[in-house]
Amino acid sequence: MEKRIEQLEDIPSETLVDVENPDASLLAITPVARNYFENWNIRVVSREEIDCKNYLSPNRRDFYKITFFTQGTGLFSQGMHRFCIEEPTMVFIHPNEIISWKNVSSASARSAGYYCLFKKRYVDAHPTLKTVMDRYKLFTERKVVRLSESSVATIDHWFREMAEQAQTEGTLVEDTLQAYLQLIMIESMKGDSLPLMGNVSDDYRHVHDFFQLLEEEAATINLNHPVRLRTAKEFAEELQLHPNYLNALLKKHTGQNISTHIKNRLLEESKALLLQTDWTLQQIGYCIGFADQPNFSQFFKKNTGLTPAVFRRSHQF
Repeated sequence: MEKRIEQLEDIPSETLVDVENPDASLLAITPVARNYFENWNIRVVSREEIDCKNYLSPNRRDFYKITFFTQGTGLFSQGMHRFCIEEPTMVFIHPNEIISWKNVSSASARSAGYYCLFKKRYVDAHPTLKTVMDRYKLFTERKVVRLSESSVATIDHWFREMAEQAQTEGTLVEDTLQAYLQLIMIESMKGDSLPLMGNVSDDYRHVHDFFQLLEEEAATINLNHPVRLRTAKEFAEELQLHPNYLNALLKKHTGQNISTHIKNRLLEESKALLLQTDWTLQQIGYCIGFADQPNFSQFFKKNTGLTPAVFRRSHQF
């Protein structure tokens, strides 16, 4: 079965892994729709209960992710680099980072540790957390850190406390969780940066560059900066690749062509603008690249089954 890059899942599903030949692993992952408009700020999950077996995620995420590996072995790609995870490690993933994970543990081996997902708005609401993130650059420079035994015990304790706190209610729960996140990041700074295993393949680099460009284009959309690139030809020219070659790479590794990825990304940005701004449908359509509001509404309804106005009303909190 051809291996394909799938969208990131909040709760990854099972994957059948051939330990003798990891490249032949059979993915059993169902792509999950974007959830940046869902009303949650932070989640803490045990890897013993829900473990991601094998997935690649070249699409945008609107949350930060910290993964605490204490058991399990695998090959981890982040951006343009690869790492071998085979001992206690902390991984810090910035929103929009392109990542992949290939499990190479034995079939009987259990995964252990935790991962924590938290939204950009959560960081914005806790300036002290943002200060620590900016100071230690764990999400931008020191992204993969090998931990000492003492740090593993300390961080494991804090994650257990976070998991318990996350199940409670109250006005101080999120303040408590962000305080633990600060402690975890500070403790992680005592570890060593994990050495690189090597660069990724040319195929993956081109795929990475496409999604990086797609994200840069979509992330800067506003009333003064409407979408600039909209067609497969325009993206290929920007990347200095032939459109047919880039399209073939994306079809091979993601199962979808360039136009489909562009359409899906613009659709996601449309949803975000509908829910996070009070702009008119005409203004949002203009930002997304439509000359008039009826064409934008037709595009949105065709792909979601709802008109933009109905979608906006149905997701108001």
